[in-house]
Amino acid sequence: MQVMNTDNTTFTQELDNPIINTGLYIILTTDEDDSRPVYISGNFNNWRTQDKEFMMEKIGVGQYHYKFTHDFDYPVELLYKFTKGDWSEVEIDSHGNRTENRTTTNHTGVQKEHVARWRKNWLPFKQSFLPQIQLISDEFEIPQLNKTRKIWALLPHDYDNSSESYPVMYLQDAQNLFNESAEFGNWEIDKKLAVMSEYKIGKIIIIAIEHAEEDRVKEYNVGKTVLGKGQGKKYIRFVTDTLKPYVDRNFRTKKEREFTGIGGSSMGGLISIFSGLRNPEVYGKLMIFSPSLWVVPELKINPKKAFSADTKVYLYAGGDESETMIEHVKKFENDLISSDFIKDKSKINLSINIQGKHSETYWSDEFPKAIEWLFFNSK
Repeated sequence: MQVMNTDNTTFTQELDNPIINTGLYIILTTDEDDSRPVYISGNFNNWRTQDKEFMMEKIGVGQYHYKFTHDFDYPVELLYKFTKGDWSEVEIDSHGNRTENRTTTNHTGVQKEHVARWRKNWLPFKQSFLPQIQLISDEFEIPQLNKTRKIWALLPHDYDNSSESYPVMYLQDAQNLFNESAEFGNWEIDKKLAVMSEYKIGKIIIIAIEHAEEDRVKEYNVGKTVLGKGQGKKYIRFVTDTLKPYVDRNFRTKKEREFTGIGGSSMGGLISIFSGLRNPEVYGKLMIFSPSLWVVPELKINPKKAFSADTKVYLYAGGDESETMIEHVKKFENDLISSDFIKDKSKINLSINIQGKHSETYWSDEFPKAIEWLFFNSK
């Protein structure tokens, strides 16, 4: 067998090499190469796409390999795909089409594979997998604030042809989630959910709540902070006591806390933190992007509301947002652990993009990774 090493020369390994014969050795070549790592995901690891145990070693330009250990617990039929870290960056064929699962029943020997292209920036996506976008109301009543608000539901593409129930994520700032004409761009969650659905992952209901325009900061501000007195406690009561029961009555949802999440970015991230801290019996998943933690420098976490290590928190911060963003987010992570609110550190995923700016573009990139880890990753 011939394998390329890092300087593009070849070296020879005999097939009777004991290293080869004690496990399955996969060699991958790809026509498109870049600095992103390559992972194998499959039915052996619940199709997790960022599983460091299954990250391939780069051995040359466009060349990678991975060795399953001799004592690996193989499924009867090994199903797998190659990705660059999530389903937005999965292998596709030379025409940009979805590839079928790779398969082998071999437990030893050499498996040679080739990837023509990698999906980039969630393109291409298929219209048939786009979620159904339903306007719940132009003027949904918020009795706690004596206001109304526009609220949307994004349902799985085959919702009408299914009897399945789904987990739910409540997201702030709906104006910036899938609106093509949003002033500062949008997260394009509709397109990302389409790609995830195509790969049979990410079937979830998103409830998108529009912000209050000029009163946005006031509604997302909880208690008395450096921004003054906020209305956040009332807003949290609205989402928790009014909106969630409505959604559970009118859509096929999995109502339990382990299937219910809340999230947002910036001030939307901050109000989502408080929602989770104040109502851990309701929200088992928190998706917190670039939270405005500077607003509450001495955030208090009540350990009496701790649950038995089953709250999952996905934290994201960009290195090019502010001088203190990463510092604040890391401190918040440590506070969650030290307060015993999160008993198991593995239930927190801290993602940092050193080049990340405070913008929809970077939150958009993080969204599918967060959804996958929070709801569809058993670890």
